[in-house]
Amino acid sequence: MDKLAQLIAEFGFPVVLALGMGYFIYFVWKFITTELKPKLSKSQVELVRLIDQIRMLDNDLIRLQSKVNTVLEYREKEELLEDAEEKKALEEKNEEK
Repeated sequence: MDKLAQLIAEFGFPVVLALGMGYFIYFVWKFITTELKPKLSKSQVELVRLIDQIRMLDNDLIRLQSKVNTVLEYREKEELLEDAEEKKALEEKNEEK
């Protein structure tokens, strides 16, 4: 604390404060470049990978939905054919009587 008071007395408060702010800015810059940037780069790579997986899953869901729709259409056609066949069989029975 005595050294700080001596520096202020010798160089003045604005100069000491400017040096302190310069050190603070250097410390923040060093922290960002050494700690945060590598982690952000790694996170960006993971994000791209996850987005690609989501796109693939979306494509799979679209293909699956089209297959389900096709199966449902075939079932509906089969039911209509079965109903028509049953109706025809009933009509033939009624005509025989």
